[in-house]
Amino acid sequence: MTVARLVATVAAPLDPASADAPQVLHWPGRRLLVQRGDTELVVLDLNGAEAGEPPAEARFPAPWPRRFGSVAVSPEGDAAVFAGVHAVRAVDATGATRWEVRHACWEAGCSAMHTSFAGLADDEDHQYADSGSAAVSADGKLVWAHVRGPLGDDGEQGDDQELWLVLDAADGTVLGRADTMTVASGSEHVPHPDPAQMGLSVGEGEEGSPVLWGRWDGRRLTAEQVDTELILLAVSPSGRDLLTVDVGQWTLSLHRVEDGSVLRELDAEGTVPPHPGNTGGDRVYWDYEAAFVDEDTVVAGTSECDAPYGTARHWLVDVRGMTLRGEISYPFPVSGRPRTADNGTWYTVSADRTSLQLWRLADER
Repeated sequence: MTVARLVATVAAPLDPASADAPQVLHWPGRRLLVQRGDTELVVLDLNGAEAGEPPAEARFPAPWPRRFGSVAVSPEGDAAVFAGVHAVRAVDATGATRWEVRHACWEAGCSAMHTSFAGLADDEDHQYADSGSAAVSADGKLVWAHVRGPLGDDGEQGDDQELWLVLDAADGTVLGRADTMTVASGSEHVPHPDPAQMGLSVGEGEEGSPVLWGRWDGRRLTAEQVDTELILLAVSPSGRDLLTVDVGQWTLSLHRVEDGSVLRELDAEGTVPPHPGNTGGDRVYWDYEAAFVDEDTVVAGTSECDAPYGTARHWLVDVRGMTLRGEISYPFPVSGRPRTADNGTWYTVSADRTSLQLWRLADER
């Protein structure tokens, strides 16, 4: 059994009753804890967490409640990018708007091009709008955003297709765009160490789950579809490979980033033993999240299917041969899925969402 070593426990800065669970955003050599509440976003610098240093904190007033979209943060933690129902907005720690790119409303039945968020929070038709997402590149110079077209400046030349944008992080200038050919209920960006590349997982409800791979050559954005029924989990530290799971959660697949081709696969069924409490023969399946700890090793979980029977289980996977090396032993029970945190670490969130734990393999320093 592989042993995990606790390297840091960080208290969540916001009350979990009125905030999302804390999460880690990471880029090469940079880790930030972010937690979104209805009125503010809190960012903690985790770079000194393993050395026991107290994290520096930044707080950003939120332009709209957390149920209306998602948020990204710059690697330096000095700007937050809110992807909302009607716009992508970058703000500084005072709440001042650095720039805003307006786009068509994410509410499927709405044809309006809203000039502000005012009134949308109280409008019944917009309570459960679909959403896109945004991410900041590894060098902090680009913002990648998945939005519903047209954009506010498109005028009559626009259409209602969903767009993937590359924006100048300094002023919001639209540098490139590509039609995603999707009908999203939600999406999530998966960063790559190369600022000119990015992954995008798009959830289409019962219609599909496309994974797109984007490349920006400085003049043109190209978006290639990797598959229509996958969820993108993580990118390897070198950026050469990416990890996916199918929507049925049967199989982990390692793909080559260069062309999206499948290199190796690992089925949960027949590989992962049933939970000791699972005496009824219920199916074992992978979680929707996983973490690279190095180029050849992944921490993957079965916490979702384990939940009815007891403690969540996580597994060490050797992706060179796509083999299961064994269950990970923690010094205390953990909850939920393992999630990537860069630099050989992964993280878990406590069941009550009041803290976040950073982990490393016990034989590493």
